[in-house]
Amino acid sequence: MPPVAASTSWSVGVARRVITPPLGQVELCGFGYYLNRVGERIKDDLNATAIVIQNERKESMVLLALDLMAADEDFTKSVRQQVAAETDIPADAICVNCSHSHNAPVAAKMLGVGDVNPEYVAQVARLSADAIIQAWRDKKPARLSVGSTDVAGFTFNRSRKDGPVDTRLSVLRADSLDGKPFAMAFNYHTHINAHLDADPRAISRDLPGEVIDQIENRHPGVTALFLQGTCGDVMLRPEFTSTERSFEPGRAIAKAVLEVLENCRPVKGGRIRMAKRTVKLPTRRWTREELLADREEARHRLETGDTRDWLNGFAKVIVTYPDRLPQRYGGSVEKTVAAVSRFGMEWTDAILPTLETRPEFIETEVQAFCCGDVWFIAHSTELFATLGLAVRGNWPHADLFMLGYANGCIGYLPDAYDIERKSYAANQSPKFTGRFPFIATSGDIMVAGMLETLDSLSPESK
Repeated sequence: MPPVAASTSWSVGVARRVITPPLGQVELCGFGYYLNRVGERIKDDLNATAIVIQNERKESMVLLALDLMAADEDFTKSVRQQVAAETDIPADAICVNCSHSHNAPVAAKMLGVGDVNPEYVAQVARLSADAIIQAWRDKKPARLSVGSTDVAGFTFNRSRKDGPVDTRLSVLRADSLDGKPFAMAFNYHTHINAHLDADPRAISRDLPGEVIDQIENRHPGVTALFLQGTCGDVMLRPEFTSTERSFEPGRAIAKAVLEVLENCRPVKGGRIRMAKRTVKLPTRRWTREELLADREEARHRLETGDTRDWLNGFAKVIVTYPDRLPQRYGGSVEKTVAAVSRFGMEWTDAILPTLETRPEFIETEVQAFCCGDVWFIAHSTELFATLGLAVRGNWPHADLFMLGYANGCIGYLPDAYDIERKSYAANQSPKFTGRFPFIATSGDIMVAGMLETLDSLSPESK
């Protein structure tokens, strides 16, 4: 691998901690409701991996990559506070990004799809802070480079036929002054479900783990991070999920990363700038009629065991492909309907007491970094591809890393098309995250907030 030619005054550190939960004790998140899907075996260890970048002005930025389904604002706050107490890194300079592996636990409340284990979450927060602190202590003079390519043909838009996907693969590389790479981060955009159906009770990093292992095996001494991006409505194509072709996406992405690493350009400039804003997203209050209709159907089915026409009730959008849901309950429609009906009772129990009093909006953090002439934008949503591509298309700088599932967890943020359809993302995600549903303009407001946060870092905006 050729060294980066240009020199600069960066200092970079990288460190990793294993965050694999104990077997049989912590539930894995996603896949179905009330499955008690605890990890029964370890396919590969989960990690918290941190890269710390600092310049001669002591301006810092931190990217923490977590092999978790999601993490909430309290988790992020805990990590930031622990790190700020032991280093010179400002709390707001830390970005916590989750891979969204469905073979991993969750550190955010998601009703019915994965219980939070408080002891495990506290341990992961401490280990995450330890990784950042170790990376900060180990930082050394470095050169930074950046590159990108497109990796197409492996993902699809599950919301609409032939819909858009973001195929951009972005790579950041850190070399020691002798020209040897020791850290790199790559940003890609897809739900990582290559092996989920094949072994749903195995703890695993899934696709990102495969890519990272291939990179690190090819370049001993390099520590790699996966940064999850814009994939609210993007998945691996069915032929690459739990089939004999499941390993193809990982091999292709790893190959692309390795090729980009060979052709990175030096990062220009030596400043690190950070901005953080709160974006206020409008929502729609559930009507009492909507809640009571779901509740009455759920009560009836629980009391009678009635499974007739269950796919035309509130379960119609309870997962992305509801007709496949019984496969996760051993093929039993009766168990499936009992589980979704239990959810119907519990989500209405949770929302009814505050239906009229809670605010009809959601406030969430948007965080941006500019590292030399490389840009990062992070947010807490499962952003739809149309919205992410709107940010990318309206941002004038080519090297933009887009990080979803970051610094919080407010669920799917669909575009107006999906809001109109009242899809799984639009109608069910607010239920298990305990929020009101978004409206048609919510996505556009998030796009504007992301662009405004980025723009506030531009030299011409000063």
